[in-house]
Amino acid sequence: MTESVGVGCARAGGAAVWSPSVVPPIGVELSNSQALAIAFRHLADIGFAENMAGHITWQSDGQTEMLVNPWGLWWAELTASDICTVDQDARVVAGRWDVTPAIHIHTELHRARPDARVVVHNHPYYVSLLASLQMLPELVHQTGSLFLDDLCLVDIYQGEVDTASRARELVGHIGGAQVAILASHGVIATGRTLAEAVYRSATIERVCKLAYHVMLTGRTPEPMKRSDMAGMRASLIERAADVYWAGAARMTIKADRHVLD
Repeated sequence: MTESVGVGCARAGGAAVWSPSVVPPIGVELSNSQALAIAFRHLADIGFAENMAGHITWQSDGQTEMLVNPWGLWWAELTASDICTVDQDARVVAGRWDVTPAIHIHTELHRARPDARVVVHNHPYYVSLLASLQMLPELVHQTGSLFLDDLCLVDIYQGEVDTASRARELVGHIGGAQVAILASHGVIATGRTLAEAVYRSATIERVCKLAYHVMLTGRTPEPMKRSDMAGMRASLIERAADVYWAGAARMTIKADRHVLD
């Protein structure tokens, strides 16, 4: 897990300090399949994708089945009707298409982690750059506070994760972290909700991009205080995630309403 070198009493943040009385709504009632299709489109639009690679699963509370994207469609072209349903053993039970055997990463994470209702995996460029160096990003900007004590590096690469047993081994390395960077591979981000998982995914790519460009300067930034980061972390997850998601959904629908089809 990452740690800040700063010390001090943790500052309060998030809802303990302030919550908005009203926020702009998405403006459309979305089914789960529509919401998931929007998540794929948005993440592809901001560069959290590698051509047709990657997958997102959403397993609602109390359910064993989960929604997932099919094999062969790019995230940028997905619509709600393309979304498939698989059972807890990765068998397709609804949908027109097949799914990747790498789906076992998701089934095993859902099985082991009650908090991981949504699991996102792909190979965005800047995360992959640091993954290729087998290193975590330095948390040098306040947005990186989102990952305080919640980011891990799986520092071994063992090829494709295409069976349940290999996935269980990977899940053991991830432990309780909400975000894991996989050496020479990519990233896994989780969330209790779709909004949380999408926000973490978008943010880890930005944090890695910023950390890489800071590295290029050759300078050593002043570390943030852990006490300040703790309050900022609460504010980011409690205030920003849902608002970020609503804005992403509005803009995605405005760009192409066919995503809802």
